[in-house]
Amino acid sequence: MAIKITGTGSYIPSTIEKNEDFHQHEFLNEDGSSINHHNEVIIEKFKAITGIGERRYVESDLNTSDIAYFAAQKAIENSKINQEEIDYIIVGHNYGDVKHKAEQSDTVPSIASRVKHLLGIKNPKCVAYDILFGCPGWNEGVIQANAFIKAGIAKKCLVIGAETLSRVVDKHDRDSMIYSDGAGAVIVEDTSNEGGIIAHESATYALDEAHFIYFGETNHPEITDKRRYIKMYGRKIYEFALNNVPAAMKSCLDKSGYEIGDLKKILIHQANEKMDEAIVQRFYKLYNMDMPKGIMPMTINKLGNSSVATVPTLYDLILQGELEGHSINEGDVIMFASVGAGMNINAIVYKC
Repeated sequence: MAIKITGTGSYIPSTIEKNEDFHQHEFLNEDGSSINHHNEVIIEKFKAITGIGERRYVESDLNTSDIAYFAAQKAIENSKINQEEIDYIIVGHNYGDVKHKAEQSDTVPSIASRVKHLLGIKNPKCVAYDILFGCPGWNEGVIQANAFIKAGIAKKCLVIGAETLSRVVDKHDRDSMIYSDGAGAVIVEDTSNEGGIIAHESATYALDEAHFIYFGETNHPEITDKRRYIKMYGRKIYEFALNNVPAAMKSCLDKSGYEIGDLKKILIHQANEKMDEAIVQRFYKLYNMDMPKGIMPMTINKLGNSSVATVPTLYDLILQGELEGHSINEGDVIMFASVGAGMNINAIVYKC
């Protein structure tokens, strides 16, 4: 038995927010003071570090559960399964349904229950639940689906990563330019084929790192509403990721029994272009190798950071032939890897 991804789907919002669209924003420091640079300079430096030139935002009438449903529909269709045979719907997200201009998130019922409702699945034994695991939430959902199937609890699982971060950003914070919206979904099931999920690794660092990403007040001192926005200590996250993610990736690969030279692609969470490059470079250095060209496909330049959606979206785009210069073929050994709020890290070695 091989536990494999048999269908993929993604939803990329149609609204494009380009870097130049931020030229008129009033960016402020955390203490509310002015930043001593013109926005053009701020944005130029931002692009050089993150690699982001534009990002996608959902339309005002859509929520996280809606785009999760759109991606799920495509994955089910792509897998050609009967949706009534799905045993689990697992949705990785972080902020629930935050309606346009709303002041609080709506998380009851769960996003997974909402997706099941929108899909029209009647089977009550199809269990739907959410997972809050920061940006690695989709990876962790796949790991849990794998465990359910191995244990004989399930045969088919729908795993989704969806987020609408545009609804929780502080427009007066430079970091707001990082975030975007999107959804990716996969069907995970037991098959008679070879390969599948070979090994996985997960970790939570919370002693000193739990609050590196958090909810905080706007940077604007004259705004007194009660809303909270996604905030982060960027430098601390960068150092944490470089010091911990490569080792987790190595541990996962070593457990798989495959060699470093067997890896065809590394699909890493699209957090920050320079950070991702540094992580993968350090990973290869652990094997006394240089990072191969073309090993790390990227979408962040066009799609931004959509948190839990980046890895499944990236995978789907490659499989659909929509990411120029990259392909994944049957029998290829690849790795999924992510890092995010918690602080959480995970990796999966997967044979297609």
